[in-house]
Amino acid sequence: MKSRSEAARPQRGRHPARDAHRTARPRAWRARFRVLLAAWIAVAPAQAVAADVSHEASMDASRLQRIDAFLERATAPGGYTGAVALVARDGRIAYERAYGHADLGSNRPMRPDAIFRVYSMTKPLTSVAALMLVEEGRLGLDDPVARHLPEFAGMKRFAGGTARSPERVEPTRPITIRHLLTHTAGFATGGNGEAVRLLDEQHPQDAPTLAEFARRVARAPLADDPGTRFRYDGVNTEVLARVIEVASGQRFADLLQQRILAPLGMRDTGFEVAPGQRDRVVDITTRDADGRLALAGSADARTPGERLRAYDSGAGGLYSTARDYFRFAQMLADDGRAGATRLLSRKSVELMMSDQLATFDPPLAGPAAGEGFGLGGYVVTDVARRGRLGSVGQFGWSGAASTYFTIDRSERLVALLLCQHLPDDAPGDLPRLSVPFFNLVYQAVP
Repeated sequence: MKSRSEAARPQRGRHPARDAHRTARPRAWRARFRVLLAAWIAVAPAQAVAADVSHEASMDASRLQRIDAFLERATAPGGYTGAVALVARDGRIAYERAYGHADLGSNRPMRPDAIFRVYSMTKPLTSVAALMLVEEGRLGLDDPVARHLPEFAGMKRFAGGTARSPERVEPTRPITIRHLLTHTAGFATGGNGEAVRLLDEQHPQDAPTLAEFARRVARAPLADDPGTRFRYDGVNTEVLARVIEVASGQRFADLLQQRILAPLGMRDTGFEVAPGQRDRVVDITTRDADGRLALAGSADARTPGERLRAYDSGAGGLYSTARDYFRFAQMLADDGRAGATRLLSRKSVELMMSDQLATFDPPLAGPAAGEGFGLGGYVVTDVARRGRLGSVGQFGWSGAASTYFTIDRSERLVALLLCQHLPDDAPGDLPRLSVPFFNLVYQAVP
């Protein structure tokens, strides 16, 4: 600021055009510097971002660094091609880092914005869509499925015989929406039994639409009475997605886009990837006959970014990124709210993350020791029995190609690990990463 004497002093020898140029030049440099600084921040290594925010996010920064050594070993030659990890507390990202490569040939370094097939991590989004309709009165958790899909009114249960000559009986109760959400509908999935063969003969996964998928499933008998056994499988969630279509009057993909993806800013999540973004899709690997990593044989492995199913698969059809999925998980961690937008009520989130299997008579066993199952994901019921760090009430799920997430509302914590390998659980296969990763996350909680 000028003094009075300076302000009153006559200004001699000033040239308006030259002075304007002199004034504009430093302004232009300052503007250019701001642009360069913003560009540098956008491409700065995730390590720097994590170090800057870990204190704000109430995580121990030095302990978070232990994740580095673990994932660097996991993505070394002969291991996973690459990985992206993200940890957040109190809604702030404390750790976000990419490791290894996005392709089997090690030509593309993994990026934090890489796109993954999240497979069964699609299911929690389908659950949220269903709960939205419950809140609006369009669905009831204990509605018979046949109320919305009449083809299920005549469902029978397999009681003996063979696939060629089956004995069918009336189930003890009808399938409800709750059964679909908790994988207790009784569908004949898994194994090689005669009831399974009857369902397989319908080829539901080859259906062109969810409507046709549901019709094919309804033609086969159940393997169990509804509500008597937890049997995790995508058929439950695909039928649920069709119920959502009927109850909402919208195609499932459109409802997800309008009600969940767009409000949360999940721009890189969908049932297919735009052609101009497909170079961001990570190679999906498996093991060949010699035990070496090889590109998986599925169509989406050969043409990354194409739809995983012809229909809108609510059970496992989405592609996503770590940041996108974090937005969804954080919404649930924040009791159904994302900023000023509320997708679910706090009470619906509480119900979603409550063990539903304990309410059946008799109570049903969950997916693993110390775990129950809520409306679309596991719920930790006993930390000691589970045998790993965590909290009672912790919620999450995984995808078939080594993608994992967890939400711990008591610790205000969200964590994700995304890889892209289809395990075969045979000797010599790559080790599962979820347990040590989440242990490393929790040991960094002060």
